Amino acid sequence: MHYLILTSLVWAFSYGLIKSNLGNLDPNFVTAARMACALLVFTPFLRIKSVSIFKALQLILIGAVQYGLMYLCFLRSFQYLEAYQAALFTVTTPIYVILFNDLFERKFNRSYMKAALLAVLGGIIIYYKNINTPNILHGFILVQLSDICFAFGQVAYKRLRARAPQIKDAQVYGMLFFGALSVAIFATTYNYGWHSALDMTLRQILVLIYLGCIASGLCFFMWNKGAVTTNTATLAVFNNLKSPLAITVSILFFHEQTANIPRLAIGLSLIAIALFLAERYSRTKASI
Repeated sequence: MHYLILTSLVWAFSYGLIKSNLGNLDPNFVTAARMACALLVFTPFLRIKSVSIFKALQLILIGAVQYGLMYLCFLRSFQYLEAYQAALFTVTTPIYVILFNDLFERKFNRSYMKAALLAVLGGIIIYYKNINTPNILHGFILVQLSDICFAFGQVAYKRLRARAPQIKDAQVYGMLFFGALSVAIFATTYNYGWHSALDMTLRQILVLIYLGCIASGLCFFMWNKGAVTTNTATLAVFNNLKSPLAITVSILFFHEQTANIPRLAIGLSLIAIALFLAERYSRTKASI
């Protein structure tokens, strides 16, 4: 669980950094640059022969969806949304995590869904005003597609690792970023986005390196590693811990809106209750 907590804290600053520093760059190029940095971080640890060709293809596909398609949708949403709005619209991710898990297991877990819905309610309460802006529906749809991709990847990687406990995460994680980079390169080329490479300032280059190596590379690794050792309900709830943290950071550090402390307190309390219920459900299930 500590992997998920640390990752959530780091991600809380990413929303504002993207909006305030990378808004003029092509989102497809930004995705490609971040995935290239992430791949470089894990290339030295990559051991291709440690898994079968079938498993390698599965890992590449998971990365293509969880990171490649997810980022293409999420970064493009910033053309229509403020950072706090993008953070707010990610609150539905816990529902998608539970639905994908139930779909794979072919059964509906009502207790897990209750925890996920409570986490979603907590995220919505934190900041729900000032969302009636032009083209906000476009941004909302893009974030939902992003949430779906991210949720699928988490559950798929968790299930793959459960079936192959001998796999060492660091030795295969480069394959996920290879899949993501492949998707990003295709999208950037198709949309003629490579011109952004010539438009970058030094500050933007440094922000991209940080986001690619730390927020994407290291943090995505820690998030999925945490997912492997955490029950699905807890994983779903943790998907919404980053949302209130990101909204708080966007308000306090990037000055997008005035903080509403009561809503933040109520929302975080509901997410904490959801986390408690998720852990209790898991312990109850394990004891049966």
